[in-house]
Parts: sequence; C-alpha cells; structure tokens
Amino acid sequence: MTSPSDLDPFAAAWVAGAQASLRGFDWPDASGPRAKVDEELRELDEAMAEGPSEAVASELGDVLFALVNLARHLGISPGAAVEGTRRRFEQRLAWVEDGLRSEGRRLSDADPSELEARWQAAKRALSKKA
Repeated sequence: MTSPSDLDPFAAAWVAGAQASLRGFDWPDASGPRAKVDEELRELDEAMAEGPSEAVASELGDVLFALVNLARHLGISPGAAVEGTRRRFEQRLAWVEDGLRSEGRRLSDADPSELEARWQAAKRALSKKA
C-alpha cells in the first residue's frame, strides 16, 4: 500500500485530507475549505509583515494545504491544475517575450505596467486559439 510519504506533496496532502474525512474530520462542502484558504492567506500576510522567518514558510504551507483540501472538495486534481497553469504561464511568457524580441527588446527592458498590459494581451490572444 502506498503511504502519503511516497507521493508528491500535493497527492500526499490530498490523501491526508481524504483519510481525515473518512474518520469524520472534514467540511460538509467546499465552502469550508474555501473559507480556510482566506484564513490561511490572512495568517500568511501577518507572517510576511513581520519579515522573513520560518513562520512565513509554515503559513505558506498552510495555504497550499488548504488549497489542496479545496481542490479535493471540488474534485479537481491540484497537480493537474498546477500543471495546466504552468503550461499557460509558459505560453503567455513566450508570447510576451516574442513580442518584445520582435521590437529588439527583452523582458527586462519593459516596465511592470507594460509587462502587465502585454500579459493581458497574451491571455486574450491565446484564449482565442484554445
């Protein structure tokens, strides 16, 4: 039998949540883990405001774990969701970079507002192709 420690972290978190659910420790629907995500994000913000520390890493872990629990309640594989986002990110970044390159520029030549505008244009352009 596979133990959670043999799995990737997202799958292990999913299994831990599912095992807790089987023992009666779970929310009845997705609204519980969704609220938990907000709570954990507030705690992460508080830890970050105090500066770099082990608490920041711990709170970030709590956010990720809460997101995995939300994914479990929604029936969405967190690993597949992240992989899809990674692919879209890489496509959009390449689109932005290609546009700048065609002007003889690099990403580092553009200011944040220009990069954001180009990113939004990439989202629109690439979503039409999908």
